Amino acid sequence: MKVGIVGAGMVGSSAAFAIALMGHASSITLVDANEALARAQAQDISHAVPFASSTRLASGSFDDLKDARIVILAAGASQRPGETRLELLSRNAGIIRSIVTEVLRVAPDAILIAASNPVDVVTQIAHRVSGLPANRVIGSGTILDSARFRSLLGQHLGVSPHSIHAYVLGEHGDSEVLAWSSARAGALPIAQVAAQVNVSLDEAVRAEIDSGVRNAAYTIINGKGSTYYGIGAGLARLVEVIGRNQNVVFSVSSVTEEIEGVRDVALSIPRVLGAGGVVTDLVPQLDETEHAALHRSATILKEQIESLSL
Repeated sequence: MKVGIVGAGMVGSSAAFAIALMGHASSITLVDANEALARAQAQDISHAVPFASSTRLASGSFDDLKDARIVILAAGASQRPGETRLELLSRNAGIIRSIVTEVLRVAPDAILIAASNPVDVVTQIAHRVSGLPANRVIGSGTILDSARFRSLLGQHLGVSPHSIHAYVLGEHGDSEVLAWSSARAGALPIAQVAAQVNVSLDEAVRAEIDSGVRNAAYTIINGKGSTYYGIGAGLARLVEVIGRNQNVVFSVSSVTEEIEGVRDVALSIPRVLGAGGVVTDLVPQLDETEHAALHRSATILKEQIESLSL
C-alpha cells in the first residue's frame, strides 16, 4: 500500500516515522513546498527502517503521489503576528484547496486523512473542494483526545488504557465533549469500576481528568513548542486500520449529515473505519448535559465553516 504525506514538518514526519517503523505501508512519499526538508526527512526515516520493517521512503512532487491509497494532509500556514483566526482559516482554505486538487489529479481513488489544525474545519474544506463522499475524507479529530482520556482514566482506576472504552466528541479544540456517561472499563460503567476498586470518581476527580485531557496540548506546547508524536502514532494507526480493513472504532472527524440538530458539519463521533474509509457512525448514549455540550460544539464548528468563502 502506497501512502502519501503532504507536509514534511513535525506532524507529517512523525506520522511517516510511525507508519514506516510499524510497517503499515509498502512505500511512503513525502511532499512539501520545502523540497529539501521533504528529502531530508525521507532520507533520515529511511535510515531507521532497517531496524523495523521494509517500507520504502521517498520525497517528490504531487506527481509522485500517483496511485497512493491514502494521502495524509499535514500542511498548512502558521498564524502571523496580528492575524486573526478567521484570516488564518481563509489562508489555509486556499492552501487546502490547492493541495486537494493536486492530490486528486494523480490519485483520484485515494482516501484523504486531514491532520492540519483546525482539523475539523480543514476536514470540511477538503470534503467540499474535493467533491468526494464524506466517508473518504477523514480528519484525525479527537483520536488523540480520546487516547488521553483513556490514559488518565486508566491511571486513576488502575486499569490498562487498552481496557478503557471512552470517547471525546465534537471539536478537536476547546469545545470538545468528554462522554463520561458512556465510558466503560471492560463491560462495566466506570462509576461501577471505581466503586469496586475503591477509588473516588467524584466531580473533583472528573474535573481534574477533564482538565488533563483538554489542556494536554497547551502543556506540551509550552514545554517544547508543538505536539507531534502522539498524533503521528494516531495517524499511523488509522493507516493500518484502513489498509487492513480492520473495521475498528475511532473518534474521527467527518462531515456528518446531522448531529444534535446541526446539519452538514465535520466533527468527531465514534465511527467504524475500514478499507473504504468510514463504514458507519456509532453515536454513543449521552446524558442531557453532554447532548447540550455536543450541540454547542457542533454549532461553533458550523459557524466557523460558514464564515469562510469557499
